Amino acid sequence: MNRLTASIAASGFACFALLYTPQPVMPQIAAEYGLGPGGASLALSAATLALAVVVVPIAMLSERVGRRPVIVVSVLTAAVLGLVLPFAPNYDLFLVLRVLQGIAAAGVPAASMAYLADELDNRRLGAAMGAMIAGNSLGGMAGRLLSGMTADWLGWRGSVLLTGVFGLAAALVVVFFLPRAQGRPKRAPSGMKAALKDPVLLSLYALAVLLVGSFISFYNVAGFQLTGPSWLESLVFVFYAFGSTSAAFAGRLADRYGRGRVLLLCIGVLALGTLASLLWVPLGLAIVTAGFFASHATASGWVGARAPANARGHASGLYLCGFYVGSSIGGTSGSTAYGEWGWGGLVLVVLGWLALGAMLVQNSNGRVMRESTGEIFVRPSRGSSGSPSTMPTETERVSAGTSTTIANGSGPPS
Repeated sequence: MNRLTASIAASGFACFALLYTPQPVMPQIAAEYGLGPGGASLALSAATLALAVVVVPIAMLSERVGRRPVIVVSVLTAAVLGLVLPFAPNYDLFLVLRVLQGIAAAGVPAASMAYLADELDNRRLGAAMGAMIAGNSLGGMAGRLLSGMTADWLGWRGSVLLTGVFGLAAALVVVFFLPRAQGRPKRAPSGMKAALKDPVLLSLYALAVLLVGSFISFYNVAGFQLTGPSWLESLVFVFYAFGSTSAAFAGRLADRYGRGRVLLLCIGVLALGTLASLLWVPLGLAIVTAGFFASHATASGWVGARAPANARGHASGLYLCGFYVGSSIGGTSGSTAYGEWGWGGLVLVVLGWLALGAMLVQNSNGRVMRESTGEIFVRPSRGSSGSPSTMPTETERVSAGTSTTIANGSGPPS
């Protein structure tokens, strides 16, 4: 792992440790303020929804000012707000601070995917995205474990403060070690248009909503479903270690066998974990976690490889917008379903979301395969010349698992 990839992973570690800190202490927050599962989930959803709203504008900003400045300012501001958060005197102000923290944290995911896509070639991009997602999952695990396992002794406010100190330390590591970009991001007025007109990219944005909504729903209500002291319930977040491993592994598999095929397999693992949770909740959560982070690593790598160079920041921002819309609205919807129909009702809702996701992936994979065989051909726009923008690239043929590169004397066939 090179310095850039390691630093990006560290920035995700710091950001996600701060962003998801309230999740394991939601029962304590609910008890203090007289809230139900849906109301308590706003402690998480307020930040992630704010992040979803601003992630695209911040991604566009990173096209102008550079990826590194956006990441550094973002992670530091989020850490400082993490120190202020536990001193909020009431739940309304607590939610306001969480909104501000979500806005501040948006710069890390908004710029990180595009930064890797700018600096690395496509043959290394899948593994790098997997390492980035692994850092995200480890940060989410560390923040949740630290707050959840100390809440019984420090109270939820003390545990959130401790996690804020931890997040600030991680943020300082990013400030000192994140390397400067080798060149400026490629910008063009048509970047947003290119990110919005590709049916495959649009499907991946929608897929992000479904995947993260399914995943977050389970963890939002895990504390209500499981019984025992807070530190014991928080041990379920150790399963994030499975996510770190599966994300890195899936990224390498996608580079080798094609993103569409691997993504369908990952969604299948998610569905298996969803069903397994009916037998034993911890077992289901372990499998769901591994499947989710593998899916997220594969899908985000597909976005980075598929998007044109001038639209990488826009495409990454739109994908992440979908991701955090799913985290906020999907997570709250899942929590509400649990409150109305119990764990079995939540399982049925999630299985429906995953079925829709699998259909999106299958359609996208079929389109890429048709592009690679020339069945889909889009003529250049009027007044332009050259090859059409949707002619398949080698990356897209590899995505579909149909690479047909011919040796030309400069290297071996891929």
